[in-house]
Amino acid sequence: MRRMFAVVMLLVGAVTGGVLVDVVTARPASAHATLATTTPADGARLSAAPSEVRLEFTEAVELGAGYARVLAPGGERVDTGATVAGAVVTIPLRGDLSDASYVVTYRVVSEDSHPIAGAYAFVVGDGELVAPPAVTGAQDVDSVVAGALPAARWLGFAGVALGLGVPVFLLVCWPAGWAVPLMRRLTSTGLAAVVLGGLLTFLLQGPYAAGTGLGSLLDPSVLAATTSSAFGLTLLLRGLCALLLAAALAVIWRRGTRPPAALIAVAALPAAGLVLTTAAVGHPVAGPLPALAVPITAVHVAAMAVWLGGLTALLTGVVRPGVPAAALAAALPKYSRLAFGAVVTLVVTGILQSVREVGSPVALVTTTYGWLLVAKLALVLLLLAAAGISRAWVLQHLGIPRNRPGGRRVTAHAFSAEAGDTVAPHTAATWRPVEVEAATADLGALRRSVLVEVVIGAVVLALSAVLVGTPPARSQVAESVDVTLPLQGEDGSSAAGSVQITVDPAATGPNTLMVYLFDQAGQLTQPQEIRVTLTESAQEIGPLEVDLVPSGPGHYIGDAVSIPTPGAWTVTVSVRLDEFTAATASTDFTAR
Repeated sequence: MRRMFAVVMLLVGAVTGGVLVDVVTARPASAHATLATTTPADGARLSAAPSEVRLEFTEAVELGAGYARVLAPGGERVDTGATVAGAVVTIPLRGDLSDASYVVTYRVVSEDSHPIAGAYAFVVGDGELVAPPAVTGAQDVDSVVAGALPAARWLGFAGVALGLGVPVFLLVCWPAGWAVPLMRRLTSTGLAAVVLGGLLTFLLQGPYAAGTGLGSLLDPSVLAATTSSAFGLTLLLRGLCALLLAAALAVIWRRGTRPPAALIAVAALPAAGLVLTTAAVGHPVAGPLPALAVPITAVHVAAMAVWLGGLTALLTGVVRPGVPAAALAAALPKYSRLAFGAVVTLVVTGILQSVREVGSPVALVTTTYGWLLVAKLALVLLLLAAAGISRAWVLQHLGIPRNRPGGRRVTAHAFSAEAGDTVAPHTAATWRPVEVEAATADLGALRRSVLVEVVIGAVVLALSAVLVGTPPARSQVAESVDVTLPLQGEDGSSAAGSVQITVDPAATGPNTLMVYLFDQAGQLTQPQEIRVTLTESAQEIGPLEVDLVPSGPGHYIGDAVSIPTPGAWTVTVSVRLDEFTAATASTDFTAR
């Protein structure tokens, strides 16, 4: 047992060290929402200044502590502010713009609380197009802020485990523990950690979203932006639920006995709110099916709290020298069954979450999120192994032996029983002195196993805190582009017709690019001239000409189109519909 304990702790240390190195050296997380289309298009040349600039993203965004602005060549702003409606950011412009090159620069916040930043340029008149600065969602995130956010999240997760798990353990497994001061201190410490972790996350979110350092931690405008966001409001509500739960439990602690049903119901309301507000931030609220993802995550959070919080209470309150045999006989078998249910729930909800966030086996082994998830799964397997050993100990020492023909006594197996077998826990009245002595003498083995579970569980929570701030794997693999865009005239007005652009697989290396041109009635139409280019502004690549082959009226194919490097690429279609009408359309995509 001691050798197994040393080996497991060595593995935990190795995995933890590797994860810490990856977290410290990794770039700060960017969001999985991306810019889909812009009006005017990137690199567009307009005969007259537009009245506004529109940025359309793949998912809903907020300005928060970020910005969206248009700059003249001298750096002065020529916009009058910005508004957000769902996934569209609108930037109205002044009416006195001269012929020049203008840069659109933005930093907005996605639904899962991560910043999205970028820049592009367009030109009015015959001036020279000025290349925009290279901007990414992770740029200028202060390293201290980026490192402190996962730590604050971990503090909150650990607090939820203690603040909820310990009371549930006392309620279900060890009613006598309501009179133990250590259980009260553990629960109070957990709820205080929830409040502190939420407050730190709230304060750090503003500098993270704005791309500033700790100097803006208490900036009123930054705090106001976070407060007005859905993310900030959820964090504040989580802290309120923790305080209300602490107040309800304070009444129970004064009783020192198992609370009546009325007090349990009163405490259950803020406890449920604490679980829901923990689940209703980050990846579950963004992406597909949030109405289903949030409840699944809430169940996952509750099961985590029951398991890990119960483990901590078990280790510090029950599995220790001097605990009466009756406490062992009552608490251990009950917790073994409770933990088994929590583990099954965790596995099922974890699989559902992984399918949603990863999407494919390729994403699991080719993305940072995927490898972090693999590391978490490896630790969970170790955790289950340690839990299996603990469960085996409980059933071997506390299960009632069953008699078989011939009088031979066989102890119940750790995880299953044969059909017709019954396994029931001992009570203090049924234990013989020799059994009490044997169980308490061998308590060290169980204590070491539970300690391993608690340590691994703490590391799993740390990995979960990092995963929350990491773009989902499904957003980090190559996804083909298939969009239909309205054609725009040279003066920024809408031209008659639209264009459908497909880039498959939108990854580095060879791609297939297809263009379908439609008239105002939605019928395929043949232009006098068509040109398609690819540009990566941040790396100053392009425009790269795409060789097109006609494949029917209004249909063109570019085969084996090479995308040389990963990055934020823009595909632009320029057409001349007739002698007097020219139009363009463009869309951005990320090549991986």
